[in-house]
Amino acid sequence: MTGCCVCCSALRPRYKVLVDNIFPEDPQDGLVRINMEKLTFYALSSPEKLDRIGQYLEKRLNREVKGHRIEFVFIAMDALDQLLVSCHAQSLNLFVESFLKMVQKLLECDEPELQISATASFVKFANIEEDTPSYHRRYDFFVSKFSSMSHSGLAKEETRQKIRRAGLHGLQGLVRKTVSDDLQVNIWDPVHMDKIVPSLLFNMDDPSFLATDAESPRDEEHPSYIAEIVFRDLICRASYSSIKSVVGPVLIHLDNHSLWVPNQFAVKCFKIIMYSVQAQYGYIVITSLLEHLDHHVKSDPNIKGGIVGVLFQAVLISAGGSIGTSVLEVFNILLRHLRISVDNKSQNTEMRNKEIEFEDEVINTIGQFANNLPDYQKIEIMMFVMGKFPQFTSDEDVGGAMDSQLQMNLLKTLLKVATKYKTVTFSNTFPPEFLHPLLRMSLLDDPQMRVTVQNILQTLIDRHNNTVKLKHVVLPADVSQLDLTTEKASRQDILFMKKSGMQFYWHIYENMQMSSNKVDNFEALFCTMSLLAIELGDAEILLELLRLALDIQKMVVTSAGLPITHKCAIHGLIAAYINILAYLSSISSLAEYVQQVIETRKKEAKCLLPDFAYNRNNRPNSYRSSDLVKENCLFDQNKIAECLSSSGHDASRLSSSFIQKPYNAEMGGVSRSISDIQSINIEIESVDGSPSTYRKQYDEEITVESLKKMLAESSGANKDSEDKRRLEILETFRTAPFEEIVARSEAKSNHFHNKLNEILDNVEDPSERLLTEEDDETGSQATIPVFQMQFPDLFVY
Repeated sequence: MTGCCVCCSALRPRYKVLVDNIFPEDPQDGLVRINMEKLTFYALSSPEKLDRIGQYLEKRLNREVKGHRIEFVFIAMDALDQLLVSCHAQSLNLFVESFLKMVQKLLECDEPELQISATASFVKFANIEEDTPSYHRRYDFFVSKFSSMSHSGLAKEETRQKIRRAGLHGLQGLVRKTVSDDLQVNIWDPVHMDKIVPSLLFNMDDPSFLATDAESPRDEEHPSYIAEIVFRDLICRASYSSIKSVVGPVLIHLDNHSLWVPNQFAVKCFKIIMYSVQAQYGYIVITSLLEHLDHHVKSDPNIKGGIVGVLFQAVLISAGGSIGTSVLEVFNILLRHLRISVDNKSQNTEMRNKEIEFEDEVINTIGQFANNLPDYQKIEIMMFVMGKFPQFTSDEDVGGAMDSQLQMNLLKTLLKVATKYKTVTFSNTFPPEFLHPLLRMSLLDDPQMRVTVQNILQTLIDRHNNTVKLKHVVLPADVSQLDLTTEKASRQDILFMKKSGMQFYWHIYENMQMSSNKVDNFEALFCTMSLLAIELGDAEILLELLRLALDIQKMVVTSAGLPITHKCAIHGLIAAYINILAYLSSISSLAEYVQQVIETRKKEAKCLLPDFAYNRNNRPNSYRSSDLVKENCLFDQNKIAECLSSSGHDASRLSSSFIQKPYNAEMGGVSRSISDIQSINIEIESVDGSPSTYRKQYDEEITVESLKKMLAESSGANKDSEDKRRLEILETFRTAPFEEIVARSEAKSNHFHNKLNEILDNVEDPSERLLTEEDDETGSQATIPVFQMQFPDLFVY
């Protein structure tokens, strides 16, 4: 009988004998190392037998599992691991199939030790780089199983933590194994990501782990720590086409578990994403957040505020300019949510406060977006925001059709973007398309909105951080105590003020007359005026500002509609402002005269000084009953002109006051002036505007030869004459009296009207143009009206 057994044993395949020999009689002794080396050598010498070795090990392992001989199961898995590490033959794929079946078999067991052992083997397998890819291998079961293990809810905490750690390591191995090979299963498929990402977030959201001090050492074996590492690894491996597959499940998880309020965990998740994702893909994350915000348009303001708060943090991290190709679309989405919030504002006080917090979050986020843009785009963004105001066509319609809260929010948005902009030249900062609407917004009825507009102007004008020093109307004995930072204005900025300065002056003048002004309005106007003088302190500009100050003083003296409080405030403002202008001009005689008027006011009219006029503790009975001001308490135009002339300045223009229309106090219950400084139309480039040069009339015939001759001639021959003519025109408008310029302008206007009347006279009224049959029969030659003339086809567009 024994001989038969020996004979049968000799007939068994060698690989089976080698496999059986690695198992000891006593499982406590562990794997038989010598026999394991023989098995490994055999597998390396005969790689075609590797798949059969795997199949036989699988059969042996199934038998041990059914017999609940756990120690032999561990020995079998140890042998499998060693064979995987040692063998790299092409036939390894067939062995892997048996290996994965054995891992799956152990993962399906209820014993935690077997699940942990199987996961460890899978992780070792995941770290092996295979020579040939497998096109048919699937990992669906492992995705589901490892995700399930990551959510383990076993009662015993130690075992629960081990299972969760094993599940997370399994997911990490799965990602590493599949993400680098496009020919294998697509791990980025939503079916897989919807299981993997929530499993990671579930473990990361551990209050006890989140509460740990950031500087204290962390437990690297804690599931939260492992989940965070795996999450970072997943994001790092995401490409352009797969990043949304990760961000989408994150957003859904935050929604399902109400993690937007509070949003600390959401902020943590997106910080990890923004720091881990490739820089060029950061804008995709931001776009996904914006789209998700659109889905919550009707949600609670706290939820929307939480999303915007996360968006704000994401923008802080994103690289400069990395907010996608459609910059304006990003701002359009945020502004749309701002408008929706205001349009649907709640009447409940508590809910409205939440909405205001959300609106502030949106404004801050817009500002942070703008901070990532180059300066030229920031101006475009401000113009884009300005375009959200109603397209008013007259001064009376400024902002009239829009909700006041929305207007204020848009102005706050402009201010936030302006704080991120660094002014270099005023011509770039204030293009006409932006400057004119902004100045018109300074005439809004709401005084707080006017203050905000002035703050925007101050932020854009101030290049030396002088705004803080000029926030209040003060009259120091020595202006140098204000420690103002000054710098000589560039020629480009001076030309800008000569071109657009009248816009500033007119709107400042108008603002001074607003009957709804408060102390904050006057202080804001004083700051804006002072910054204009400091940043553009050219002698000619200072002269214009002096002229503006004197005109405002004249307006206060002659106006009967302003209350005494406003008159005192304006007089105090003018005193402080002319004091600064005298300091900037460095004209000692002017400074002495200003101090003389100030001393006179201290003795005879203290209410005209800032210390009294801007004291917020004043009451109506604190002011005197009469608003008459003595001449010696006012700044005299003639004396200021003498001071300027004695120092070599041309003071002739100081006597020319701004043209004003009657002050209108009937618009909407709020006073508004309609002055028109720009009624003078100066065309420097126009030859017709020159007093000594006239447009030539070319009667000669224009032929092809003459055109060739003109093209062949050098333009340098006429350059000197053109430059001379241009300088002559410029000099004319600089030195000519104001009345002469007005007369010339009126003459041009009359010439235009005369031509227009002449054209209209030549055009018959259709009602008077009825031809009778008799006229046709007699062949009468009736005059053909201009609008019935038949032009050749070449003349018709």
